[in-house]
Amino acid sequence: MNPKLALTVQYAVNARGLPSRARLRRWARAALERDARVTVRIVGTGEARALNRNFRGKDRPTNVLTFILRERPRLEGDIALCAPVIAREARAGGKSAAAHYAHLLVHGVLHLQGYDHETRREARLMERRESRVVAGLGFPDPYGSGERREERGERREKAGKTRTRGIASRLPPPASLAHG
Repeated sequence: MNPKLALTVQYAVNARGLPSRARLRRWARAALERDARVTVRIVGTGEARALNRNFRGKDRPTNVLTFILRERPRLEGDIALCAPVIAREARAGGKSAAAHYAHLLVHGVLHLQGYDHETRREARLMERRESRVVAGLGFPDPYGSGERREERGERREKAGKTRTRGIASRLPPPASLAHG
């Protein structure tokens, strides 16, 4: 199966090291399991913070936000990637910016398709899929060893995350986003 991808890319920031449209398309397609229309918007910390505050109640920028706009007949959604947060995390994690962008875009595309990580079981399934896709793109496993995955699952359960999937956005275009 070769799902069709209608991809729009928006660059809301000017920064060095941003991935090209061609790379973003390649990374998104690698994670795609069904036809979809996706907008990827690369944002700064101000926009990421506002989106995270407005849709998740968290007053801080975050690396990726996924917004499911429609699930049928064709999947449609938006993914916001925060360039400064991604660059900072990549440096701190000792990985290339490209590897981190690829991982986070794959993560966002999987959220669009219904994958989640709210429970330990969901997290294991999603992380395994992410690892396979990211490896297929030629990047190292973003989660490392199985032991590290297990530790993260325990921390996630203790944190008791709140589910916010499926919030539809009412922001004016081109930033029509909600969290996945």
